[in-house]
Amino acid sequence: MARVRTGVRAMGAVLAVVLGASLTGCSSTGGKRAEERAAAAAEGRAAVNTPRWTFAMVTHSGDGDTFWDIVQKGAEQAALKDNINFLYSHNDEANQQAQLVQTAIDKKVDGLIVSLAKPDAMKAVVAKAVEAGIPVVTVNSGSAESKEFGALTHIGQDESIAGEAVGDELNSRDRKKALCVLHEQGNVGHEQRCAGAKKTFGGTMQNLYVDGTNMPDVTASIEAKLQSDKSIDAVVTLGAPFADAAVQAKQTAGSKAEIDTFDLNAKVVTGLQSDKLGFAVDQQPYLQGYEAVDLLWLYRYNRNVLGGGLPVLTGPQIITKDDADALADYTKRGTR
Repeated sequence: MARVRTGVRAMGAVLAVVLGASLTGCSSTGGKRAEERAAAAAEGRAAVNTPRWTFAMVTHSGDGDTFWDIVQKGAEQAALKDNINFLYSHNDEANQQAQLVQTAIDKKVDGLIVSLAKPDAMKAVVAKAVEAGIPVVTVNSGSAESKEFGALTHIGQDESIAGEAVGDELNSRDRKKALCVLHEQGNVGHEQRCAGAKKTFGGTMQNLYVDGTNMPDVTASIEAKLQSDKSIDAVVTLGAPFADAAVQAKQTAGSKAEIDTFDLNAKVVTGLQSDKLGFAVDQQPYLQGYEAVDLLWLYRYNRNVLGGGLPVLTGPQIITKDDADALADYTKRGTR
């Protein structure tokens, strides 16, 4: 079974209860109503008769990022169930992301979901949304800034805690020298991951900055580092697409370093099963999208707010080869 930190396990139990409650929609009719709503969703129909509100999600995703595809899929499934008109847009340039948020404000959406990878660039426009009376939920990145910016809650993993879990896992594998590969300049969550790993790791950890928009450059940069320093025995990438680049770099460099990664997808599961990867850190992106929409719906319908002023944690969970078979089907359908 997967190993999780004690606090995360407890939060996961709470979240499971909340998710179950949200699926039954604050109903006192119990299992029968839940079955009716599940059947409606399966048939492509809304499971509620609340107004058809419009929610917009604006993220810092680049094109072709499988992680955000999973977030979007979760949000779309919740939107279908909750009778929501769902609008999704993204841009990995902070100023362009802010402009997309402004566009959502101009459309007078009924709820806004936004990621805060580069919070300084997003602060003013999120404040505009709040001032316009649009309820805001932040997702994935920006947990430290979410409450300050006026969001109802933040859904995601604590990146520092996730990094610390990585450091602990590297220690358990008796690693001595690790490389933490950062693929997006200025992303505060990425810096927190590497800093957290360095905090708990008993060995030496170096940061390697690469251009995540240029995968051949990513591969070449990791390869050059592994060739120049044969003592590196672990490489940690911060996103599933970059794990494959690290595997290729390892092979070309003739390195024996273990490749580990944040995030999960079908290719990562295959890598775990074949021992090309040591472990992955799952933050359950499907749940981030699903719960963000669901919580906005609960707020519009019943003024519910989850978290009590603290982030709602969806991770981290350390996934190893032992867990891969059980998750393979879910990753193939794009929900894990």
